[in-house]
Amino acid sequence: MSTEQAPASAPSGTKTYTLKDLQENGTREKMYMLLHDKVYDITPFLDEHPGGDEVLVEEAGKDATEAFEDVGHSDEARAQLVPLYIGEFAGEKKSKKVAVNSTGVPSSASSSGPGVVTYMIPLSLFFAYLAWRVYFA
Repeated sequence: MSTEQAPASAPSGTKTYTLKDLQENGTREKMYMLLHDKVYDITPFLDEHPGGDEVLVEEAGKDATEAFEDVGHSDEARAQLVPLYIGEFAGEKKSKKVAVNSTGVPSSASSSGPGVVTYMIPLSLFFAYLAWRVYFA
């Protein structure tokens, strides 16, 4: 674990971890993962992960934010991170802003507003209607 001081944005008493700390704890015996500039010890979750532990092992010891968001985890899955939280990341912060839900865990972008499907269905129906009108006109 790093002995560096917590960044100004981290609450006092919060432990901070460097990229080196993450890499040193990237094994099945002790697995740390970085998500949205927060560090989680996911070791106890390896056997419980619905996608299998291989997915977690692949992203262990590094910033897994992009892979985590690409999957589209639910708010319930995000809530499971809360007890696994161990500290803040002391390295370079990502600039992308992410909405945080009531549990303090970043929420998915898809849950913060209407999705693509909301617009695609009416748009598809409109174009189908136009095609029908042109074909039978």
